Order: sequence, then C-alpha cells, then structure tokens
Amino acid sequence: MQTHTAKRIEIVIEKPLEGRLTDALTKAGVTGYTVVPVRGGSGRSGPWTREGQVGRAGMVMVICLIKPERLDALLEAAFAVVERHIGIVSISDALVLRADRF
Repeated sequence: MQTHTAKRIEIVIEKPLEGRLTDALTKAGVTGYTVVPVRGGSGRSGPWTREGQVGRAGMVMVICLIKPERLDALLEAAFAVVERHIGIVSISDALVLRADRF
C-alpha cells in the first residue's frame, strides 16, 4: 500500500482558547483537526491535573495532519494564539494512506 508524507501537529492549549485556535487554523487553510480533552500532565511548573493549578476549564489537545507545504501557515496561525498563553506546539513526521484527505 502506498503511503504519503505528512506533518502531525499537536497543540496543547487552555480550553477557553480552543475556539480561537480552531478558527485561526481554519482561516490558515487547515481542513481538518481533532480536539481531545487533556486530563493532566507535568510541565515546567511540575505535575498538574484538570482540578489542579491550570484551572477548572482544563486543557485540550488539537491534532492536525497536513501536507508539509501547509506547515508554515499553520504554525503562524497557532503561534498567534499560543504566544501569550499556556500551551505547546509539537511537530512530527507522519505517513498517511490517503493523501487526498489532507
């Protein structure tokens, strides 16, 4: 089966910023993403949970798979939202089966 190169972007951000982030991604030409609730983790300030130091609103992870040539536009849109807030953006290489979906 033939595979195609893609980029996987994971953005962890505070739940109240989810709409701003997804709107920015859509305006940047991202046609699909998945939003997953984040229950807890550990970072620069140590361990946290949804009930802990981040706040009651919690965190979400937005996951995108895109063609490599769309990466710069996505990163600019994401950075504009996460720049002054709690959040991380990670990028990794991925292989997908149906390139027409991305």
